Order: sequence, then structure tokens, then C-alpha cells
Amino acid sequence: MIRNLFRRDDGRRRVIEALHVRINAAARQPGLYLDLGVPDSVEGRFETLCLHVILMLRRLRQLPAPAEEVAQDLVDSVFAQLDSSLRELGVGDLGVAKRMKKLAQAFYGRAGAYDAALDAGDRPALAGALARNVLGRDDPDAGAPLAAYVAAAAEALGRQDLDALLGAGPVLPDPAAFASTQPSGNPGRPPA
Repeated sequence: MIRNLFRRDDGRRRVIEALHVRINAAARQPGLYLDLGVPDSVEGRFETLCLHVILMLRRLRQLPAPAEEVAQDLVDSVFAQLDSSLRELGVGDLGVAKRMKKLAQAFYGRAGAYDAALDAGDRPALAGALARNVLGRDDPDAGAPLAAYVAAAAEALGRQDLDALLGAGPVLPDPAAFASTQPSGNPGRPPA
């Protein structure tokens, strides 16, 4: 059913927009900010968006066609949103191009680090990368709860096929369930 809808341009656009909205919602789950220490800032929100898009792209790479097309359309949609957000903030054309290049480098650098750690099952490496990138901390132990959430989210996505991902949307665990090891002094606040 989803595959037939995806073949038509208008249907394809709607499917990608719906998936993008669901990923944005996953990236704004209050538990990420309240329980796992993600800073509620522009940078924190960018990091959680990247993280959830990266997790979705990992899963799409494992699925048969048209998953590859879905992945490319999703990346295009996310970067179009980022471009639009920069323009709404008043950044000029030249500034947008420079910032988009930096955002793309950050995104793909994080994708490489998270993918490598997840592929190797290296939770300490994942925790370290998440602590540095998402939490803005040099303490890998600070990233352990977030790494547990990310590993569980990758596992949950691994059980979902393309029709499920594009239909009801990705089903992810509740970040609050991974808060038991969160250090005190949580800098996060709930997203607006």
C-alpha cells in the first residue's frame, strides 16, 4: 500500500513530510531534555534532530527498495527545513550557504561516529560521542543514559519494516525509561 502511494509525487511528498514530522516529534520528547540531560537550546534541538534522523537512516539502509529513495528524500527534507530556519532567522544567502555546509559536515560526522559505535556494539564509544556532541560534555559517563536510549531506539527501529515506518511512523522507546543512570545536575528543560 505505502509503496504504491510512494510512486506518485504528491503521495511521496506527503509520506516524507509525515515521516519528517514524526522524527521531529521524537527529537522533542520531553524525556530527552528532562531525564537524559540534553540542553534545551538551538544546539540541543539540532543534535537530537540529527540523532533521530541518523537512526532512521540506519534503518532505511537495511531495508529493500524504495527505502533508499525514502532516505534521500528524508535527508533533502531535513536540510530544506534547516535552510528555511536559517533564512527565517535573517541569515543572508551567502551566510546560509556557509552555515549549511557546516551543518552538513556536523551531521555526516555524527552519523559516522554513531554508526561506527552502534555497528561495533561499542557502548562506551557511543556514550563518548553523544556526551561530546549532544550534551556538550567531555565526560563519556554523562552520555551513558543517552547511549542506552540510542541503542534501544536502534533496536526498536530494527524491528520495523518500511510500511510500518511510513505508515504509523517510527515507534521508539520512552527516553525517561533510561534516566536511572543520569548524573545529577541535569541542565535540560522540557522542549516548548
